Amino acid sequence: MVTRVATVAFEGVEARAVDVQVQVAAGGVAFILVGLPDKAVAESRERVRAALLASGLALPAKRITINLAPADLPKEGSHYDLPIALAVMAAIGAIPPDALAGYVVLGELGLDGTIAAVAGVLPAAIAAYARGQGLICPAASGPEAAWAAADIDILAPRSLIQLANHFKGTQVMARPEPAVARQAGTLPDLADVKGQESGRRALEIAAAGGHNLLMNGPPGAGKSMLASRLPSILPPLSPRELLEVSMVLSVAGHLADGALTDRRPFRAPHHSASMAALVGGGLQARPGEVSLAHHGVLFLDELPEFQPQVLDALRQPMETGDVLISRANHRVSYPARFQLVAAMNPCRCGKATEPGFACRRQPNERCMAQYQARLSGPLLDRVDIAIDLPAVTAADLILPAAGESSAVVAVRVAEARRRQSARFEALGLAERGLGHVATNAACPVPVLEEIARPDNAGLALLRDAAEAMRLTARAYHRILKVARTLADLDGEDRVGRLHLAEALSYRSRGEPFVQAA
Repeated sequence: MVTRVATVAFEGVEARAVDVQVQVAAGGVAFILVGLPDKAVAESRERVRAALLASGLALPAKRITINLAPADLPKEGSHYDLPIALAVMAAIGAIPPDALAGYVVLGELGLDGTIAAVAGVLPAAIAAYARGQGLICPAASGPEAAWAAADIDILAPRSLIQLANHFKGTQVMARPEPAVARQAGTLPDLADVKGQESGRRALEIAAAGGHNLLMNGPPGAGKSMLASRLPSILPPLSPRELLEVSMVLSVAGHLADGALTDRRPFRAPHHSASMAALVGGGLQARPGEVSLAHHGVLFLDELPEFQPQVLDALRQPMETGDVLISRANHRVSYPARFQLVAAMNPCRCGKATEPGFACRRQPNERCMAQYQARLSGPLLDRVDIAIDLPAVTAADLILPAAGESSAVVAVRVAEARRRQSARFEALGLAERGLGHVATNAACPVPVLEEIARPDNAGLALLRDAAEAMRLTARAYHRILKVARTLADLDGEDRVGRLHLAEALSYRSRGEPFVQAA
């Protein structure tokens, strides 16, 4: 007789069904595990053996064969421990054979029979609910699984003994409750920024439309300070966005105590990050920083110090909103709809734009061109807003900060986002398969031509600017997107000449970078 227990294997954020099959038969004493397991799964034999022994059960002196079906699907991770142990317990009669019917099981076992938290519980719970099944998961992951649905049947035991007692009716486990992560302190406030009015304005526009932003300025100008305050003016995640972000964090194992938060991700990797760390990959094709920043901000400080190949790997995710990782035995897709915010110095020493400064090695213009040539033109072409930040003077630092607080700016950003959502809803984008579009920056070109057609004066200005600046088609449409956001901030239904002029000013500042590259 073969005992079966359902579990899952992860391909990106998708949970594929896996059937754990256990057969206990007469023959030489053996514990055989097949089904294309990796090292962590193969080692589960010893963990299962020790956990059963600690729970008062001994494996019979028979031939135990465990198959993980489908056999051609690679199995990775330690979450197969619990389904294997429960299948063995059902096969030897330690728990009722039909007790596990209708449940998807995952969890890692300790040698003392405790059940430890594993990654990917939320996608597994959502997949189980879609198939009409319940879920058995570790107690530490129960609050995470509870977010999948209000009526999904969830068992979250702390140990094998507790789960066995529940099936025998001697101990009843309560359903876990969804957990909300506590916010660790307040976010940095824009009121702390002194001077840099142009930088504050660009930050507000980027937040309102989800636009990519590049800040160029000397060291100490406040580029990183401004970027760190972007999360304080961004609106919270919508329920759909919260679920998508949490599924990526769950697969990556970054959900602390199974608690979810509606705060948008803010990822700031060091410039020594590898390509696999940034876009994803590695031995198990794990999500990278671009996916961990899904529906949030990816901040790249000291942008030219990143490896050129690493930066160019961002071009495709920035355009499509997802990243496909292909390996010899893996082909997984992760969402990566992030907002890029980058900061850089004008040259190696950072002082080329200061009045009266002369580089000792070569002319300032050549020094700047060599440093900025580390950035490719196609990457810079995907940046919507490029601004130059001047050095902060002593007068700015001595005077008290007179700028608006993040709370005031966040109200305007939220209103602009609300106008965008209402516009996209009125156009019926969800029915057209474009339900993911929530900001002007993500608006596809056919829809953009409907919502951002300028007036006659603006159209004439845009035509002349496109010829004079030799704009690419991508740059042309990104200028329209920024202009549409500027109109939303002003509460205007029509894109005017004034909005286009400001949008063009942000693009013209980035043109020297493209030419240098």
